[in-house]
Amino acid sequence: MARWPRGEAEIEQQILQREMQSITGAEADGTPLLKQARRTVETASSLIETDTHSAYVLAYDAARFACIALLAQQGLRSTTTGGHYAVERAVRAQFGDGFRPFADMRRRRHELEYPHLPTDTPSEDEVREAVQAAERLITAASQLIGQLSFFAHPEAPQRPPS
Repeated sequence: MARWPRGEAEIEQQILQREMQSITGAEADGTPLLKQARRTVETASSLIETDTHSAYVLAYDAARFACIALLAQQGLRSTTTGGHYAVERAVRAQFGDGFRPFADMRRRRHELEYPHLPTDTPSEDEVREAVQAAERLITAASQLIGQLSFFAHPEAPQRPPS
């Protein structure tokens, strides 16, 4: 398997800015994260009619697990500096606008977790759409994961001794 060329500059920039880091070993296997994504989206789906807030957040988490599974498979993980936004930028740079729903879900989840109005809750229809988006992202990640290899990157430049 060859290095995934699309989005290479974005990933290298995130590594240099310490928004993304390299991982190895068992951490670099995205398969368990995809399994977690599937379980999480099932749970989200089961809560649509009883708890739309939790269902939306879980749909987002399922989508995030699918995205981080792809990065893990490449030996990458976002740092606390990069967070969820780094994951969004990395998957969109590499895999295209098919991953745009993750960006929309990330922003909406942020609104729900930090509301301006305490009554801001998603509707059942909005949650159903989020669950469907998460399912599509999980399917896309499942199709891509077997094509990925480790992201080889140049080491960050070393500072000369002072």
